[in-house]
Amino acid sequence: MYLQTRKFTGLLLASLAIMGLTMQASAQSTAQEKEDPELKIYRATSTKINDLIHTKLDVRFDYAKRYLYGKAWISLKPHFYPTDSLTLDAKGMDVKSISLVQTSGSSTIKFPSEAMLKAARSTPLKYEYDGSEIRLKLNKTYKNNESYTIYIEYTAKPDEAKVQGSAAITEAKGLYFINPDGADPKKPIQIWTQGETESSSVWFPTIDRTNQKTTSEISMTVEKKYVTLSNGKLVSQKPNADGTRTDTWRMELPHAPYLFMMAVGDFAIVKDSWRGKEVNYYLEKAYAPHAKAIFGNTPEMMTFFSKLLGYDYPWVKYSQIIVRDYVSGAMENTTATIHGDFLQKTDRELLDDDDRLGESVIAHELFHHWFGDLVTAESWSNLTMNESFADYSEYLWFEHKFGKDAADEHSYSAMNNYLESAEYQGDHHLVRFHYHSREDMFDAISYQKGGRILHMLRTFVGDDAFFKGLNLYLRENAFKATEAHQLRLAMEEVTGQDLNWFFNQWYYGEGYPTLDISYDYSEAGKAKVIVEQKGEKVFDLPFAIDVYAGGKKERHNVRLTEKKATFTLPVSAKPDFVNVDAEKVLILKKTDRRDLNTYVFQYKNAPNYLDRREAIEACSKQQTSNPAARATLIASLNDKYEGLRALAISSLKIENSEIKTAALPVLTELAKNDKFSPVRAAALKQLGRLKDPKYLPLFESALKDVSYMVEGTALNAIAELDTKKAYQLAKTMEKDAKGLLNSGIANVYAKNGDVSDVPFFSAKLQESTGQEKIGAAILYLNILATVDDTPTITKGIDEVVDVVTGFNNSWVNNYIVNLLGPIAKKKQEKAATASGDLRNALNSQADYILKAANKIKENSKEE
Repeated sequence: MYLQTRKFTGLLLASLAIMGLTMQASAQSTAQEKEDPELKIYRATSTKINDLIHTKLDVRFDYAKRYLYGKAWISLKPHFYPTDSLTLDAKGMDVKSISLVQTSGSSTIKFPSEAMLKAARSTPLKYEYDGSEIRLKLNKTYKNNESYTIYIEYTAKPDEAKVQGSAAITEAKGLYFINPDGADPKKPIQIWTQGETESSSVWFPTIDRTNQKTTSEISMTVEKKYVTLSNGKLVSQKPNADGTRTDTWRMELPHAPYLFMMAVGDFAIVKDSWRGKEVNYYLEKAYAPHAKAIFGNTPEMMTFFSKLLGYDYPWVKYSQIIVRDYVSGAMENTTATIHGDFLQKTDRELLDDDDRLGESVIAHELFHHWFGDLVTAESWSNLTMNESFADYSEYLWFEHKFGKDAADEHSYSAMNNYLESAEYQGDHHLVRFHYHSREDMFDAISYQKGGRILHMLRTFVGDDAFFKGLNLYLRENAFKATEAHQLRLAMEEVTGQDLNWFFNQWYYGEGYPTLDISYDYSEAGKAKVIVEQKGEKVFDLPFAIDVYAGGKKERHNVRLTEKKATFTLPVSAKPDFVNVDAEKVLILKKTDRRDLNTYVFQYKNAPNYLDRREAIEACSKQQTSNPAARATLIASLNDKYEGLRALAISSLKIENSEIKTAALPVLTELAKNDKFSPVRAAALKQLGRLKDPKYLPLFESALKDVSYMVEGTALNAIAELDTKKAYQLAKTMEKDAKGLLNSGIANVYAKNGDVSDVPFFSAKLQESTGQEKIGAAILYLNILATVDDTPTITKGIDEVVDVVTGFNNSWVNNYIVNLLGPIAKKKQEKAATASGDLRNALNSQADYILKAANKIKENSKEE
């Protein structure tokens, strides 16, 4: 599962950055959260009484009612102790009949033919059903060497089921009908499923737990015009007399029920392959020409991960499908990953994917097919055994494909995501057995912190040992459910070391160290590094210190195990720079007490992304007062890595005459010729701040750039010089506006403040899909803040509120509420200086906006 909250952050930052706006975090009281008594409930791993063996489903769909009519044959056996009863999860269904199925010679049906099913004897069983669980009495007491098959005929009613989503997975209906009546001509008709956490049991009866594994066969009867996708191999397509078709998908290797999936719709299928296995990409037909640009690296990823792990991709095929209105980011259903439609982009839009979101999501879900699908966390308490690995796969892929700088930048962003989450939402154990809801486990701790912990473990034991340990973990636990201790034992077996200290500290503990680092070079031939841990908890931290002195670099591996320690290192001369945590792998916050000259040296000599980033950030703070800092910052405009070039550009205080003189030739060149669109856009944005007419030809030329981001930035720069000209240009560019060009046009229209421009914002809101609707809603609010027409404002606010409340995400709710307040205040301030009808209208608008904010707040409470 790829967290949609991660995507929200990047999406909103990208939407707002081009408009010069910033995000404001809303803090959540950690004290109140810790006092919640429900958090103290121990969440035990589900007891296994019966084990799933095989699940056969035969389903058809009622689009008008949004029902699924299903038949299920479920084969099971007692786990260990004899039993005469069975409990199945089945949420919100109509259960029509349940019986025991017996075929001649065997009580278990696996991949049965129709003839076998017709010949089978069935014995009705007594059961009780409370709308959530089916409790039934078997015909006898079964031992664990005996299996049996249950037949259930049922109707699934996902829209009527009483289930609740979360911030990570906004709904838990399991089965979703998208535009089933075709009422929205701009939206395709689709059906898809989402099983995680325990929502598969909304559309078929099962034991909906992560520690269950079953083979499967799913037959879907659909209109013949539609394409289907499910787990495993498509083994048959049978035309029916009524004009429908029945597709049967077979999964011959066991997987957890939450990984079952179906999708139905008018999809294009773009075919690829890997070592003779099908690798297919399902997406809307309009995007078929862009499928290879979106997914084309998938076979290379499969090769890379297989080689890295020493364990080949284990499943029969790999398909990826993009659907509308998806309830999260993406989901690793076995052999058939579902992606939200934020991934569905044209080649031009992909040019502006500066954080490589698509690549990270695709790698994340693919890696789950080893960590999550092949070896599955035995409980939601151990979710990190799925998600931290998938998160870390993004680093591994970036390191392989795009270089270590790109991987380290991605890791830096993930680290900050975790640190900010810990600050505002509270910190918890990585493996936690006490929580309010299993949905709460889908957070920056299970994902980003877990990924950084794996990076620390890799650095500590070394690459060879780390990947050999992962191989052992996979081989010993394939098709099983695990907890963190299995990983520890595999790593211990490979390394011969006791790693309890590491797992107790990072997996079964919480928090991170805050270090205060100072230096003493007063004694000749010695460099003293004084490291103090702030706070009550003392961490055990192995790390490297690189000493740069006398033209050489010498590495010292040290270990901090005390509250405060002094590391005395031999040196031939006073060091130019001492690099603590030289590999930059520790999860920490730090105060590093050293002077600017060390940062200047660091930028020129220390190799890692974070070394150079630290130096750029330190020098940017003193760029106007210190010539060495200024020179370093100017030099970093040509850094070898595009992410640091963009950072350096955005850090410039271009209004300073000395900086302007030094930077302008470089910025002009970068704006014209840099290979990466975010760098070109950053350079144009800085040049635009000068409001100098001599750059108008450069900005006009940039309007023909292949990048929407560059076009949008250039349009904004022109608006700083000539609002009327920018407005006229924006009108000509509306038709082909996508991505950040939309934001640029929106900004120009907002400056113009003309009510006639509002339909552009309304149309973009209606046209946008998935999470991108939130970015469109923010742009809409930007224009609504500037116009005074009451019907236009009330209509626009209603449209925004409908999108936000329908999205069902507390993070988004809080953010939009924080935007509505200042807009209402702006209306009130304007009303104070107005008179007559205008004053009344403005006050009425402010009241309406505040009521809308309260409506969104109430929606959050209902969640």
